[in-house]
Amino acid sequence: MGTHADTIAHLLDALDPLPLSARKMFGEYALYLDGKVVGLVCDDLLYLKPTPAALVILPGSPTGHPYPGAKLHLLVTDALDDPDPVKLALKAIASDLPMPKPKKSQI
Repeated sequence: MGTHADTIAHLLDALDPLPLSARKMFGEYALYLDGKVVGLVCDDLLYLKPTPAALVILPGSPTGHPYPGAKLHLLVTDALDDPDPVKLALKAIASDLPMPKPKKSQI
């Protein structure tokens, strides 16, 4: 089905002033914070990486696979109803994750 661009715009607006960015990938979107992938939006649903801090901030969140073969992620269904815990979780996820490896230059 794929995620609609207006869903991403609405989500980024709701989570403002968090400096999130989204990149379209295969009809879905990856969410970036501090240069790290912190979540995915697939089929218009928000999935967050289940880091230790995110699990503490969002206890009892349902989990799901954003796409077939993917690892389990936290499924955040009420992100727009109460964005403050989601903002905290996104910051915590970015802190928990290592910096991305630098890309090798292709000569």
